[in-house]
Amino acid sequence: MFRFAHPEYLYGLYFIPVLILAFWFFIRNKNKLLDKFAEKKLQSILLPTYSKGKGILRFGIIIIAIVLLLFAAADPQIGTKIENVKQSGIDIYILLDVSLSMQAQDIKPSRLEKAKFEVSNLIHKLRGDRIGLIVFAGEPFVQFPLTTDYSAANLFLNAADVSTVPEQGTAIAAAINLATKSFGNSSKTEKAIVIFTDGEDHEGNLQDAIDNAKKNNIMIYTIGLGSPDGVPIPVYNDQGQQVGFKKDNTGNVVLTKLDETALKEIASDTGGKYLRGANDRDELDLIYKDLAKIKKTEFGEKRVTDYEDRFYYFLAPAIIFLLIEFFMSERKSPLFGMLINKFGLAKKESSLSE
Repeated sequence: MFRFAHPEYLYGLYFIPVLILAFWFFIRNKNKLLDKFAEKKLQSILLPTYSKGKGILRFGIIIIAIVLLLFAAADPQIGTKIENVKQSGIDIYILLDVSLSMQAQDIKPSRLEKAKFEVSNLIHKLRGDRIGLIVFAGEPFVQFPLTTDYSAANLFLNAADVSTVPEQGTAIAAAINLATKSFGNSSKTEKAIVIFTDGEDHEGNLQDAIDNAKKNNIMIYTIGLGSPDGVPIPVYNDQGQQVGFKKDNTGNVVLTKLDETALKEIASDTGGKYLRGANDRDELDLIYKDLAKIKKTEFGEKRVTDYEDRFYYFLAPAIIFLLIEFFMSERKSPLFGMLINKFGLAKKESSLSE
């Protein structure tokens, strides 16, 4: 198997035609200036050792060296061994509240940004565990299913915001049911749900959702974000600038309060824990330490190929070509003339030197 470890360097090959075109314009202008300075017969007298052909040859050597260096920088690799590695871990679904109330700034910079920051930190700590993300407001959606592709998970996490779910509200029960269903029955791994929300459940039967999770042996951890005293919900325009606070139908500013009662109930009934979010603490890190104690379960195999670098196959000849170009002059030489004659290019060299 063959691959490039850093294929982005190969984009430099697009500049090779540009260099060739620039060199062609340079040679053409140089010849025009030379023709203005003296006639062709006089040029051979004034510059008897100058070889235009060797100048072109030197440029060709430089181009070849650049191409080789680009391939070396891309780090070509050859697969030497293929083996199957057993994967083991636990399955975690993050339930992220993206309702408008999560824009409140009682936790800086906002409840939602605080939650996304903690989830991103968790993703960077995972080693073999599968993670999925469900965003919810008035209804839940799977932002990405269980995966060990942590780079892709971070990309989808960054895209989550209050506009992800068009219907507003806080359907915690529906989100729990969707996560329970999304785990699937075929997997025998230990399962856990982590909920980030302000706890204001406006939809569904929460107790039924809790019972459903318990039936499937799923522990639920809850992280409450916000102030129990209540804070206003900022409203932003299309440019991301705050234009005021959310108001009800009578024109009064709406306050969003953290409802810890429901979140504590969810956690205690399923064997999980409840933590209240704070600016100076990573609650998800504390939860992950608990999750790390859970027995890992094998859930599949991953094919891994060992690769060995082969960049020196391109680097060595590139250095040789550059050394040749460095010591090559543009003066005519008997050896160069013999090579030209041998390959039947004497006539062409003669016309270049006239």
